[in-house]
Amino acid sequence: MLKEERQQEILRIINSELKVIASDLSQRLSVSEDTIRRDLKDLDNQGLIRRVHSGALRVGPPVVDFSTRENIYNEIKVKLAQKALPFIKDNQVLLIDGGTTNLCLVKLLPINLKATIITNSPPIAIALVNHKDVDVIMLGGTLYKESMINLGIDTVDSLSSMRVDLYIMGIHNIDSQIGVSVPTLSECLVKRRMVDISTEIIGLVTSNKLGTVSNQIICPPQDLNYIITNSIEPEIKNIYLDQGVIVID
Repeated sequence: MLKEERQQEILRIINSELKVIASDLSQRLSVSEDTIRRDLKDLDNQGLIRRVHSGALRVGPPVVDFSTRENIYNEIKVKLAQKALPFIKDNQVLLIDGGTTNLCLVKLLPINLKATIITNSPPIAIALVNHKDVDVIMLGGTLYKESMINLGIDTVDSLSSMRVDLYIMGIHNIDSQIGVSVPTLSECLVKRRMVDISTEIIGLVTSNKLGTVSNQIICPPQDLNYIITNSIEPEIKNIYLDQGVIVID
């Protein structure tokens, strides 16, 4: 098998199985582990996979601007949001960070909801303007225009004096062993603090983000109480369940 053919087969396997182990690929493709490691390095350098210890993971969806993401997977995002609605009760203090799926959820909230909602997302704050019984706390910071969220030390500091009942986390990448991650350190630090101040955490994640990883690790998977997704392999679901995370799909 030529190098190009072998690397295409590696990509096919990763996209199908979400992750690979170098020693296993070596046996399956009848080449040395050193050859496989070089292949994985080449593919990682091209941005086609994400190398991790002993193997590689499928890369997540590309980072695109907020307005573009608003028009992707709309039907799926609405279904995820509908699954999250039963967790939202009157008189809760909710923390809802940025993301187009979270924005879908906010647009579905009952107009008579009585709650306090904390957010670092201007679009989410604006979507709540007609909810007269919802107190909206807008976290300050520097606007990261690509994701339409406020980030930075001011955002982190403002969270230090807060405690919330439920944090609804928008997820960019999640892996059942590595945990939740994002591409940028600034967003990672804000989300870490959000995790620290939350009694319960729900992660809303479309299935294309499952089994993917970025450079900045926010928290291990067991920090989440619930994952709401549209499709998940039974064996991956069982891994989360073993970690105490309830998966709703």
